[in-house]
Amino acid sequence: MEGVISLALKILLLLPDNNANKQKKMDNLITLKSNYSAQDTADRIVENIKNEDWHVFARIDHAKEAEKVGLHLRPTVVILFGNPKIGTSLMQNSQSSAIDLPMKALVMEKESGEVIILYNDLDWLKNRHLISDKKTLDTIRQVVEKVCKKAIE
Repeated sequence: MEGVISLALKILLLLPDNNANKQKKMDNLITLKSNYSAQDTADRIVENIKNEDWHVFARIDHAKEAEKVGLHLRPTVVILFGNPKIGTSLMQNSQSSAIDLPMKALVMEKESGEVIILYNDLDWLKNRHLISDKKTLDTIRQVVEKVCKKAIE
């Protein structure tokens, strides 16, 4: 019996740890806590984007769409935004970056009721697409950080 337990423990140790994998997937995302509702946080991000003279391409309310088909989802809003002049420069440097453009901010209410903003880490984007245009990447980083951080002030 001891041999069976030992073997079972060894097998369990070899299985992937779902929580570790979940955290690893989250490592490429920047997370900010908001003291506002998800709706207000999303509104604030959109206002900040417009104040930067950037364009809001879309605002997708996943909870509202879920409701239309009779399902429930806690508040979950994705905002797609960018500046075509700046984004095009990035795509000229590394065309594959288009798969991750325009930039996105996710505003979501967690099970605990906490509202957070998530957005892609620009270093991840740089490494993923082998981007060498540091100046453009830094410009995007500054605006994304600014509009998201200002939304939680």
